[in-house]
Formats: sequence, structure tokens, C-alpha cells
Amino acid sequence: MSLSIIGFLTILIIVLLLITNKVTPIVAMVLVPLIAAVLAGFGFAEIGDFFSEGILTVMNVAIMFIFAILFFGVMQDAGLFDPLIRTLIKWTKGNVITVSVGTVIIAAIAHLDGAGASTFLITIPALLPLYNHLKMNPYLLLLLIGGSASIMNMVPWAGPLGRTASVLNVDVTELWRPLILIQVIGIALLVILAVFLGIREQRRISKKYGLVSAEEAAAAVDKVNGDSDQLKVEGSLARPKLIWVNAILFLSVIGVLVWGIIPAGFAFMIGLSIALPLNYPDVKQQSDRIKEHAPSALTMATIILAAGSFLGILTETGMLNSIAANLVTIIPAFIAPYLHLIIGFFGVPFDLLLSTDAYYFALLPVVDQMAVGFGIDSLSTAYAMIIGNIVGTFVSPFSPALWLALGLAGLEMGKHIRYSLFWMWGISIALLIVAVLVGVVSI
Repeated sequence: MSLSIIGFLTILIIVLLLITNKVTPIVAMVLVPLIAAVLAGFGFAEIGDFFSEGILTVMNVAIMFIFAILFFGVMQDAGLFDPLIRTLIKWTKGNVITVSVGTVIIAAIAHLDGAGASTFLITIPALLPLYNHLKMNPYLLLLLIGGSASIMNMVPWAGPLGRTASVLNVDVTELWRPLILIQVIGIALLVILAVFLGIREQRRISKKYGLVSAEEAAAAVDKVNGDSDQLKVEGSLARPKLIWVNAILFLSVIGVLVWGIIPAGFAFMIGLSIALPLNYPDVKQQSDRIKEHAPSALTMATIILAAGSFLGILTETGMLNSIAANLVTIIPAFIAPYLHLIIGFFGVPFDLLLSTDAYYFALLPVVDQMAVGFGIDSLSTAYAMIIGNIVGTFVSPFSPALWLALGLAGLEMGKHIRYSLFWMWGISIALLIVAVLVGVVSI
């Protein structure tokens, strides 16, 4: 019981530190478990072995994150996605419903790098003027971008799957494959929601401002595209002449990743090694591109490594097993087989209470250990928690990228949560039901 108490307090303290934003995740996940292990009576030599075991389980994930973020950063610098985004903006033709649907598609494309900050930096400046010209609600823009980016956040080089893979010690691309269908269905559901909300928005605009004329809509689209083209002309990093070569390289890397013939980290390492000299022959330019994206890559990698240390200590000391064994005895038997579904159902509200790190590094290991005790497969628990939670990623005040988005759009967090929470939670529950029906999550 003493191990359970120490382990529970360790997780609770880490969660509180992450929630209150008192320290960085690295500090919380390194120092707190270290102190806990010492209090539990383990020596530094033993703790060093626990650290080594934990680090080994997450090393491949950390490597993948570093090179994936660098690779996608270079692809965005080279302007690979810009023509597609501009074409989609033109395709909307100023129709409110089409603009809503186009927002979902544009955000999905922009979030292929798995980084929320870059997604908002690409999409909000491009689309906000269009929304303003058409008198559309900017909170609808944020809902659709955030929802689309959240569903795309299931890609293996984004945070949630990397965190989950490090917790369960599984290959991140293997973890991702069953979720591809869920992502496709999720985007389809979001498109349907965009149509519904677009119709509602069109009625609101007509009632408040009258109908927007075709000439006004066309002028709005032309202005937005003109501004976008001008920015791209002024940019020195874009490589429009190499767009097809970059597209082939991009699709090849993704194809190799899905195929699984080589480790994901190696695939991105090769892709980056080709992309840098291809787009930026000058060595200084190559170094500058790496330096530009290195902070994001290293931040995520260091968090993953710190989580490896945390999980190594909690697992090897027996704290997680002890917590699960004791909790299993007090959970009502009729709830036990559905524990993973219950946690998944409340995944979006959990986003308002827990940071992503706290949800995956503190809550997931405990729920998994408890669920295993009732015969629930670890992967089924992980999928239920991922699908249930991930749609709410950009409704959470714990998301730094969301604060960036609010700043770019000049919006308020409270109003965004009130506008988006109901719809995002609905999409989350629908996807969880779909996951059960297609067998991704078992009962």
C-alpha cells in the first residue's frame, strides 16, 4: 500500500504542477519521480537503472519527433502547401457554406506537420479577412480550424500518439494505422458540421446584414488571394519551381511511413536530408532552416525523454502496478468492463482540467493498468482515450497554440469555449461510437 500511496501522490503532484503551470513538464516529470523513488527506499544506482529502462522505451519516438518537425518545417518554408490553400480559398467563391467547408479542408492540409502553432499561423491570417468581409463569425473560423487540426493531430508525428506510444512502449506508426479510418470519418463528420453551421451562419448574416452580393463576395476572395500572393512574392524561402519535386518527396516519405518498411525516425531523417539541399543549396541556408525549427523539435523531444524517465521510475519501482491493483479492488464490478469508454466519453471535458502531458503521461498509465486488471486490452484503452480526448485539443486553455490563435484572431478564450465545446464534444462522442462499431475500440 505504501508504494500505491507514494505513486498516487507522485502522479497527483505532477498533474497539479502541470495544471497550474508552475514548472515545465520536464522539471515536473524528472524531479518529482526522483524524489518519490528515494522516499520509497530505492538507491540512486537502482533509480539510474530505472531511468535507463524508461529512456530506452521512448528513444525512437523522440528521434522521430525531432526529424519529423524539421522535415515538415522545411516543406512549409518551401511553400509546398501554399498553392493548394490559395486554390481552396478561390474555390469558396465567397459562399458562406463553401467557405466553412473549405476552412475544414485547408486546416487539415495545414496541420499535416502536426504543429498547432504553424497551422494557426498559416490559416488564420489567410482566412480571417475573408470571414470579416463576408461578416461571418470569427469564432466559427476558430472552431472549424481547431476541430480539423485536432482530428489531424492523430498523425504519429503529432504529440498525442507520440506520448501514447512512449507510455505503452509500442511503435507509433503501428499505433496510428487503425486511426487513419477514424481520421477520415472525423473529417467527414466535421465537413457535415461545417455545412450545418454554415447554413446557420448564412441565416444569421441575412437576418442581421441582408444578403451579401455576389460582387462583394468575389471582391473579398480576390482581396484575400491578392494579399496572399503578395506575401509569397515577398517571401525568400518559397521554392515554387520545385513544388512538384517537393510534393513527390513529401508523398514518398508519407508512403514509406504508412508502409512501415523502415523506422519512422529514419524515414523523416532521409526526407530532411534530401529536402534541405534540394531547396536550399547554400549551407548557411540549410543551417538557418534547422535553427528556425529546432526549438519546436527539441522541446517536444525533451518532454518525451523526460516522460521516459518518469514512466521508467513509476513502472520499474512497481508503483503503477500497485496503484492499479489497489484501485481494481474498489471499482464497482459493473463499471469495470467499460472503464476505458467512460474515460474516453469525458475526454473533451478532461481537456479543460488537464494538460495534454498530464492526460497522457499521468492519467493514461493509471487507467491502462486498471483496465488491464479487468481484461481490457491496452491498445483499446489507448484508442478510447485518444479518440475521446483529441478532438478537444484546441478548446483547452492548456494549449499554447490556442492562445496564439486567439491572439491572431483577436478573440477571447471564454467565448471560444462556450461557442465550440458543445460541438467538439459531440464530434468526439460520435467518433468514439464509430471506433467501437469498426472494432478499433473493443468492449
